[in-house]
Amino acid sequence: MFARNWIAGAAGIAVLALLPMIAQAQDLVFSVTEGVTYQATPKEIRDKFEPIAEALSRALKRNVRIQLVPSYNDVRAGLKTQQYDIAYIHPAHVALEAIKSGRYKALAWTAGYTEYTASIMGDAKAPLKSFAEIKGHSLVTPERDSITWAMINAMLRQEKFGPADVKVMNTRYQDAVPFYIEKGFAEYGATAANAVVKHWTDKGGKVYARSMPVPIKQIIGSTRLPAADLDRIREILLSLSQNDAGQRALAPSGYKGFVAANPEVERNVMAWLGI
Repeated sequence: MFARNWIAGAAGIAVLALLPMIAQAQDLVFSVTEGVTYQATPKEIRDKFEPIAEALSRALKRNVRIQLVPSYNDVRAGLKTQQYDIAYIHPAHVALEAIKSGRYKALAWTAGYTEYTASIMGDAKAPLKSFAEIKGHSLVTPERDSITWAMINAMLRQEKFGPADVKVMNTRYQDAVPFYIEKGFAEYGATAANAVVKHWTDKGGKVYARSMPVPIKQIIGSTRLPAADLDRIREILLSLSQNDAGQRALAPSGYKGFVAANPEVERNVMAWLGI
């Protein structure tokens, strides 16, 4: 009897000793939420981010598992309960909401996307001289929960426009905005897609106003993770562009790398967006 109890007790102690190792071996969940106003399949998105997750796994010696979360409301719910250890979020207002709550901290911004601006476009012969004169006109923007709409809404708020002062309509995709202007459904259109703006101006169209720049495509980390872990993840992300292996991991995404977040810019953008 004593021997059996001793063996059971020893086994229990061994299991307890292994618990920290088991906890340490748990996957880190890396959620990815791309923009809703661009057309990309789940496979295309996963293929972009899997190599980055693998690079993090190798450096951390811990599996990093990608979880695609297309819906903004779904990712908000997950962020609220800190379901994700790391989150890549295209729409800046969603990432900043999570940071403002204290549940997440900025880890890095995507290089080349730190000064994202929304442009107000129209026919070259349109009478608009400044954004303030858009009152009484019609405007088409990407859908209401996109970062582009959040920026346009901030511009409207700056001008103290009421809900009925500008007739706003929405379309899902950025590249559909010029169609609305060309067909006369709206007098002006808003987009933050540089390719759409270039195509519009190349055809003789005009840009009448631009918004304040906003950093988009942010990577944030859960404050449930130890501060040392967050610092290490940040360090790995920022170093990817500095070595061959990191550059190979970045290549499928088309991104040049990641840069450090600027807390002052973050605060200013939050205030401007009304977060």
